[in-house]
Amino acid sequence: MAKYEMKPEYYTGIKFIDEEHEKLFDIANRAYELLMNEFIPDKYDYIMEVVDELKDYAKYHFDHEETYMQSVKYKRILSQKVAHDDFIEKINQYDSRVVDENQRESLLELLDFLTTWLVHHIFKQDKLIAE
Repeated sequence: MAKYEMKPEYYTGIKFIDEEHEKLFDIANRAYELLMNEFIPDKYDYIMEVVDELKDYAKYHFDHEETYMQSVKYKRILSQKVAHDDFIEKINQYDSRVVDENQRESLLELLDFLTTWLVHHIFKQDKLIAE
C-alpha cells in the first residue's frame, strides 16, 4: 500500500472538480498515515475524525459535481448519482463500536475502499464529464 497522490491521469481538466478530488486524496492520505503511525496506540478518535470528514466532504463534493453535471446536461448523471450515493452509504456504515474494537482492520478496510473508489470513480467516470 502506498501513499495516495493525485496523478496526472486523474485530472479531468475541470478546475474545481480536480481541486476537490485533491482534497479527497488528502483525506485518504491522512487515513494511510494514521495506519502507518506506530506512536498512536489508540487510533479510534483519529479514525472517526477521518470518517466524519470524508462523509462531510464527499457530500459537499458530490453536490457540487452533480450541480455542474446538470448545468452541462451531462448524459450519465444518473449513474454518477448512484455511485455517489453508494459511497455515502458505505461511509455511513462505519460503526463506531466496530471501529473501536478493530482499529487496524477498520483502517485497512477504509483504505482499500478508498483506493478502489477514488481510482475507479475518478479515472473511469469523472473523466468522462470533461469529455
